[in-house]
Amino acid sequence: MPDRVILHVDMDAFYVSVELTRRPELKGKPVVVGGTGRRGVVAAASYEARSYGVFSAMPSTQAQRLCPDAVFLPGDHSLYAEVSERVMAVFADVTPLVEPLSLDEAFLDVSGAGRSHGTGREIATHIRETIWQNEGLTCSVGIAPNKFLAKLSSEQAKPRASRSGPIFGRGVFEVHAGHELAFLHPLPVRALWGVGKATGARLSSLGIETVADLAATPLDVLTRSLGVASGRHLHALAQGIDDRPVESGRGAKSISHEETFANDISDPVALDTELVRQCDAVAQRLRDSQLVARTAALKVRFGDFTTLSRRATAPQPFNTSTELLRLGRELLSGIDTTPGVRLLGIGVANLGEDQGEQLSLNLDGGTDEDTGERSSERTALLVDEVRAKFGNAAIGPASATVDGELRVKRRGDQQWGPNKK
Repeated sequence: MPDRVILHVDMDAFYVSVELTRRPELKGKPVVVGGTGRRGVVAAASYEARSYGVFSAMPSTQAQRLCPDAVFLPGDHSLYAEVSERVMAVFADVTPLVEPLSLDEAFLDVSGAGRSHGTGREIATHIRETIWQNEGLTCSVGIAPNKFLAKLSSEQAKPRASRSGPIFGRGVFEVHAGHELAFLHPLPVRALWGVGKATGARLSSLGIETVADLAATPLDVLTRSLGVASGRHLHALAQGIDDRPVESGRGAKSISHEETFANDISDPVALDTELVRQCDAVAQRLRDSQLVARTAALKVRFGDFTTLSRRATAPQPFNTSTELLRLGRELLSGIDTTPGVRLLGIGVANLGEDQGEQLSLNLDGGTDEDTGERSSERTALLVDEVRAKFGNAAIGPASATVDGELRVKRRGDQQWGPNKK
């Protein structure tokens, strides 16, 4: 696909950097964002903390051992989402072809933006300057003829960690058309998408250490060793081939909420309360997105890390916590939770746009179940109106109260594990 100009924009230490804009006294110190309790995990680390070997997804207890002087902050997902929305708006001002990958990174296809905004490098520079002026945050940008190479390019532009703070790199790194292989082939093969520890070890056993080695390996050798799909995928990447378009219209494929508890829960009443609260949060996000779901998915993890997943499909699309809770309780009832639950999660899938009320064709006026479903929908709409006016914590299920207090869950609550009490 000739003449494509793809940008991969990646915010630098996004969660930590956002926190530092409201906690400037912490600048220059090793700062870690994530769950602060013994079961928490690291969401992000400042470049000072990274110099001690602290990285995202690491258990917080391990991070504390590696960097005893680190300042640990609980995550604030709602704040990060607000800042992310403004950052994505900067991208949208340049091109409508924006594909967010997470709150802090996105692909942009700026192939058609040259006349109004300049070259890919000029666009990247404009984006970095605008975000810095608006938010006080830095980002790194990779430019290339395809998504795969743009992602690798942004990694070349990133700052490096040091005890004294980030050592900023180029900020913008471009791979020009015609120079793809000169950039790609010297890289270690583990730089490629889909090469983890197991695949890397298998390739190493074949004498493949660099991307150039992989490119020189016959396709039939790769498919025999890795399987047809994986072999073809890696062989194409080694040639710098990636024809995937930037998909700006990608909607959510699922919505979920899960939490790791500070202590394992075996009490069925306490578990049901957590399930009620999670169903309320997920259903609210469904309605806020003007979506309905057909499938509910339950996730249960025990203290020994054994994890069970269950799914159920409803006869009709739904967006109410009542229907999600019914399905969730049905799924949970089939699991023996007496050993104690470490993590509980509920989610929805098979999403579609909300087309309004599904009318019953029952000539007798509908069943009790039909009437109950419509009553639940009307109740949900009233709850939405109250929350829109007075906030999410203004109203919620009575069975979601804890110690006599209504505790409504928000998106991102305990996303990185429980915090210290």
